[in-house]
Amino acid sequence: MASAAASLSWGSSSWFSSHCLTQCMRPEATKLPEKTSILMVVAQKKAKKTRKIILKEDVADLGKKGQLMDVKAGFYRNYLFPLGKAQIVTPLLLKEMKMEEERIEAEKKRVREEAQQLALIFETVGAFKVKRKGGKGKQIFGSVTAQDLVDIIKAQTQRDVDKRIVSVPEIRETGEYIAELKLHPEVTARVRLIVYAN
Repeated sequence: MASAAASLSWGSSSWFSSHCLTQCMRPEATKLPEKTSILMVVAQKKAKKTRKIILKEDVADLGKKGQLMDVKAGFYRNYLFPLGKAQIVTPLLLKEMKMEEERIEAEKKRVREEAQQLALIFETVGAFKVKRKGGKGKQIFGSVTAQDLVDIIKAQTQRDVDKRIVSVPEIRETGEYIAELKLHPEVTARVRLIVYAN
């Protein structure tokens, strides 16, 4: 049986060697065709795998809520998306963001205009008068505080004012003073304050 396998393999290899060598060695088999085309392979840059996202909340070392940015696809897929910290930017989402920004800007403008109108009211009222117990000369007992001014404004104009926005100079004697009301980051009302002794 072993001799039959050996003779089969020897016979098949001899057939292969005799047939292939005689066919491949012929001159017409080794000629290249007349019209050959050259295929040129150009190496391309590796494609950047980034995603344009918008942050849904503040992310340390990355950005603030509502910020648009490009991040690597794996970072988005494995960290930001599963934790719900970011969302892929779509044209619809961009449109919604633009509308929200316009709404916020309109609200800021409305608040600023209200503050300007309130400042105009406070400045046209004239002077707010504060009565204190008098001492020697122009001296008064105690001082005039922001809370005193808030109470007087409430009594004269029926408007509530937070005492934290009121800035009153140090008042220890009678006379006329200027107090400031910071109604808005961009709007400050200057009101006259007349302190007199009874």
